[in-house]
Amino acid sequence: MIAFQNIKTNIVTATTILLSCVAVNSAQAQQDTIRYTGKTLSNVDYHHGQLSPAVGVHATQIMRASREHPEKADGFGWTYNHQSMMAYWNNTFYLHYLSDPSGEHIPPSQTFIMTSKDGVNWTKPAVLFPIYHVPDGFKKEGVEGVAKNIDAIMHQRMGFYVSSDNRLLATGYYGVALDKKDDPNDGKGIGRVIREIYKDGTYGPIYFIRYNKTGNPLPTTFPFYTKSKDKKFIKACDELMSKPLLMQQWVEEADRDDALIPLKKQYKAFNYYHLPNGNVVGLWKFALTSLSKDEGKTWEYTPVRAPGFVNSNAKIWGQKTSDNRYATVYNPSEYRWPLAISTSDDGLNYKDLLLVHGEVSPMRYGGNYKSAGPQYVRGILEGNGTPPDGKLWVSYSVNKEDIWVASVPVPVTSEVKENANDVFNDLPNGEELKLWNTYDLSWASTKIEKKTDGKKWLTLRDQDFFDYSRAERVIPFAQKMEATFIVKPEQNNHGLLQVEFQNKQGLPAIRIVFDSDGEIKVKHGARHGGIGKYEAGKEYTITVKLDVTSRSYTVKVNDGKETNKIFYAPVDGISRIMFRTGDQRYTPNADTEPDTPDFTDLPDTGKLIPEAVFNIKSVVTKKL
Repeated sequence: MIAFQNIKTNIVTATTILLSCVAVNSAQAQQDTIRYTGKTLSNVDYHHGQLSPAVGVHATQIMRASREHPEKADGFGWTYNHQSMMAYWNNTFYLHYLSDPSGEHIPPSQTFIMTSKDGVNWTKPAVLFPIYHVPDGFKKEGVEGVAKNIDAIMHQRMGFYVSSDNRLLATGYYGVALDKKDDPNDGKGIGRVIREIYKDGTYGPIYFIRYNKTGNPLPTTFPFYTKSKDKKFIKACDELMSKPLLMQQWVEEADRDDALIPLKKQYKAFNYYHLPNGNVVGLWKFALTSLSKDEGKTWEYTPVRAPGFVNSNAKIWGQKTSDNRYATVYNPSEYRWPLAISTSDDGLNYKDLLLVHGEVSPMRYGGNYKSAGPQYVRGILEGNGTPPDGKLWVSYSVNKEDIWVASVPVPVTSEVKENANDVFNDLPNGEELKLWNTYDLSWASTKIEKKTDGKKWLTLRDQDFFDYSRAERVIPFAQKMEATFIVKPEQNNHGLLQVEFQNKQGLPAIRIVFDSDGEIKVKHGARHGGIGKYEAGKEYTITVKLDVTSRSYTVKVNDGKETNKIFYAPVDGISRIMFRTGDQRYTPNADTEPDTPDFTDLPDTGKLIPEAVFNIKSVVTKKL
């Protein structure tokens, strides 16, 4: 009886201790973890989430996948492109991403690299880590099947490392998927590779820096890094592997008992930033977070969902910004749209939610595990360079198909104080679009162009059958206002330009259209009515006076008569003017089925349409 009571007492005591530890862990997490305290939430029924944009974001498509026009894409015509990584070194942006011919985890696979001096104009993709053949007979413990005539799958959560002696190293990982449902990041692959990027733009030899147990005994194409004759390269590799925070990025692909990995539980897509007191905030998929006080050797508590953050199985990025504040960039929904930014004064309490990328273009090509939306965002990790413009730079894929970068001005804000007075030719070079949000595609550009007469215009071009170019100007909130803009179309028999007056959440009240039939129209209800013709090569001055309280406006073309119109949708006020070369999209939506196994390519995936060009000379607004 006494023995039983002792056992019972010990069980109760152990349970009490366990619950106490859990309570302490929970209490500490509640106190130290990052949290979202703002009131703004995204609405998944809109691709932009009804979020106010962060002013001045320039989103640029730097690689548009095309199987039919590989010369315009990556040179291979591969259509699964994903998991981009960035660095800034030697006055140059570096970005690499992994690529498969059509779908995730289906070989062959390779990693491409692109570079840019300004973040806008990028080189064509070049092969950084090539296709790697898996030796026949390769087996994975616990997985059925044996490798026969297959290639490795690239899967890496770490992209670059700048060493203490200023060497830039690029890393990748060769995993193995024995079938399309197998995981290449299960710690049973070949191993991790590394190579140096030189200042002259060339690349050093490829080496393995870490083998998996399953990969080590097998013959390999590349030597182990210690075989290099460059002692400083070996030193840089050793330095990299001495840093626990960097090694934590390797956890998914590493052996499950790899001594280099501090936290061996399979939390995914790790990144981090430092707080002023030296503590490290760690972030993982699902907005999991924890805190480290010893540079990632140990973590204060088991990663928990950051209170208030909404994020599903997609990456979240966090960093310190150039104004000594902090930002997280992620998909604030159970879907992979929109892409948004939240900011914090102290790196722990995040209080706003603003739009970075609010477009979801059609997924043109079918493929295994392809998801819709701007996703898997990554910025420039601490130590991997600081662009001199002070902006926050991120890269991501859209639909796991096209590769994008976005620059976010710092300080991050959703408001402007002064009315627009943007006569583009009169603005300083390089600052013409400082307060504009642009959606700039490979086949539908949104840029300042200098014409043959030397004058600068904001030019929207479009030859993309599936997408459009777009430019948007945030203006001071107004309920009574006047806006004047000057447009010069270069054609009047194809293409269209829509101009919308929107509220803070991106809901339009007025739409004016330069339509493909050569007529200028306005939207009233479900219909459009003409207000005049337009010709190619001529300037058209459009003046709009609006009053939110009466839901009415007047519109005038050049020196013509004012026409009275009614808002086609009510709004509380006007905060944005948007120019777009296509119709607004509403699919995919919350009910669109994901990962359909029978999904095939859309028709006409390689189709180019006759280019339409619309030049905007100026946009001027004032409150009435």
